[in-house]
Amino acid sequence: MADIHIADFYKDAARTLIQLFNQFPRPIMLFVEDIAGPDTPDEFGLHSPRHQACFATMLWLEKSGYIRYESLVRQEALDQATLTQRGFTLLASRLPIAEIPGMTPPGQDQDNGDLPGPEVATQTNGAHLLRQVLQHGSSSAIEQVMLELLRQARHHV
Repeated sequence: MADIHIADFYKDAARTLIQLFNQFPRPIMLFVEDIAGPDTPDEFGLHSPRHQACFATMLWLEKSGYIRYESLVRQEALDQATLTQRGFTLLASRLPIAEIPGMTPPGQDQDNGDLPGPEVATQTNGAHLLRQVLQHGSSSAIEQVMLELLRQARHHV
């Protein structure tokens, strides 16, 4: 049986990092529902296990040094969330990641063919890889990219 909660973790982590990268350096209110989708608390006000898992992923990213925030808004959002230097460097740096099955090779655009110099660096950074895999990849492709990014982060500590 597949570990669906782990696949959700990788997808939530990727979406969280990309959302913060897209707004960097501006701190934002980062809502769990923007990452995991809509949630309806039960009659006791408790969120679904899916919502709680996404919230826990966001907290894990903070404890691991990839993001920071000023305060929690219950279990619904992180206020004034932004990437840390570690998180930004991870997403902005050019990464030597091997081709992912079913994905466009780094440095190539399906419509434009090979891209020249500076565009290649943009196409092969962590943010581009995450955007591409979130848009076109399977859960296993998302997992592969996230694992490689986390491995790369260990070397830049």
